[in-house]
Amino acid sequence: MTVSGYNTKQKDAIFACLKENASVHLTAEEVYAHLKMDGKSVGKSTVYRQLEALVADGTVKKYVSPDGKGACYQFASDACREHYHLKCSGCGALIHTGCSAIKAFADHFYQEHHFKLDMTKTVLYGLCEDCLQKGIKG
Repeated sequence: MTVSGYNTKQKDAIFACLKENASVHLTAEEVYAHLKMDGKSVGKSTVYRQLEALVADGTVKKYVSPDGKGACYQFASDACREHYHLKCSGCGALIHTGCSAIKAFADHFYQEHHFKLDMTKTVLYGLCEDCLQKGIKG
């Protein structure tokens, strides 16, 4: 495993944690908790700093909540470049979708407006089915 830039054991451990949990989105606190459970000696400030370094070099993706108060992180696999993300404003779930209607939407923007959407940074906000059933308002 090679992560670009200056590597440390802490950075490698954070990267490995995200790669092992590539199917989910973790907050910095959750990454910290995973590392602690695995017996890794990493401070919270190191986790935050190294997550930002991994985001900067493109190996990790960061999703910021609409209110700007929270963020989650995910290993940036090639598969993540092939789908869009739906973010539930109620429970915070981040859902992957390869929906053809969204692809058609992106194609429309490119063909009609000469604007290419970046699938790696495209997040649509709304409410998931569970939150809708619970009556949560967006």
